[in-house]
Amino acid sequence: MAEMTSLMTAASVFSGLNIVLLLVLGSVWGRNYREFRTPLTLGLLAFAAILFVENLVALSFFFSMGMLYSGSSTAQLAVLAMRGLQFLALVFLTVVSMR
Repeated sequence: MAEMTSLMTAASVFSGLNIVLLLVLGSVWGRNYREFRTPLTLGLLAFAAILFVENLVALSFFFSMGMLYSGSSTAQLAVLAMRGLQFLALVFLTVVSMR
């Protein structure tokens, strides 16, 4: 297995943080769905579940197949940027959902 660079380590941290935020969002939206039974909250819950799985898969790739990104710092930077943008989007969504 290739050694993780600092860019991939940061991307892994963002994926972990995204998982935590998605668990928070999933619990809020799950509680809301049990109370209100609206299709919108069910859709939000499905959204959180799908992104949760996507971040778990990303983490497994980062740790088990890091060599996919090892040859290209541009690819590593792109992965980090996408994880960071997803994190920011989830932070905004979490703040709004918690109010």
